[in-house]
Amino acid sequence: MRGKFITIEGTEGVGKTTNIEFIQSWLEAKNLAFVCTREPGGTPLAEQIRELLLTPREELVCSTAELLLMYQIKQRAQNYQSAPSKKQQSQ
Repeated sequence: MRGKFITIEGTEGVGKTTNIEFIQSWLEAKNLAFVCTREPGGTPLAEQIRELLLTPREELVCSTAELLLMYQIKQRAQNYQSAPSKKQQSQ
């Protein structure tokens, strides 16, 4: 079976976590392999960057630095989690 990429998006409080939990339960019940991650986050470094950006502080992170950190998180997620899943599916 060829892999699928499912994205759950939405603003705060619209039920993303509830939907993700439902989808995970359904996939597990069907005994289908899957990788679940989140953005920003999903790797140890990305989770640390996420925490840095979401923690309120007096000293603000400039928007350019925040954008570059978000690109770092995306790059880590793509290389750290997506690549192994894609490799398994092609074998």
